Amino acid sequence: MRIRLYPDPVLRERSVRVEAFDEDLARLAAEMTRLMLENRGLGLAAPQVGVLKRLVVVSPDGEPGREAVLINPEIIHSEGSERADEGCLSFPGIYVKVNRHARVVVRYQDVAGEAHEMEAEGLLARAIEHEVDHLDGRLLVDRMSQVQRMANRRRLRELTIRYERRLVQAETRSAG
Repeated sequence: MRIRLYPDPVLRERSVRVEAFDEDLARLAAEMTRLMLENRGLGLAAPQVGVLKRLVVVSPDGEPGREAVLINPEIIHSEGSERADEGCLSFPGIYVKVNRHARVVVRYQDVAGEAHEMEAEGLLARAIEHEVDHLDGRLLVDRMSQVQRMANRRRLRELTIRYERRLVQAETRSAG
């Protein structure tokens, strides 16, 4: 399992609701959690690993043991506004100021299918909103202003070239 980087088209796809709460789902959540922590992220959505399921993992501070698995998350309440730097594991090296809600309430299921609600503020609220964006195919680049896109155009182009090279390598391997 690897983190998909911009502009991988899977990142633009809308995820489907999880219906089966089984060992495969628990393994996926555990592997995503490991990958998120290994890459020092505060969140990771299933589309970022090429799986179009409504599943995210988030961590309030990046410390192991404090992460949460949110399946079929829905933000049911939000309030306030904060503008702060935000990054994304699918956009390595890019950080931009993004407006997000200061507080959210999210309804979700755990890996056993049990329903829960969580209140989150600050960085955790930001991470949850960011990851829910991923489930709907919305990316960090979509939250950038024109000025921010221009300021990051070189890095975005580098990611595009890297992705295209990976495609060519995959085609070469399958043809050989």
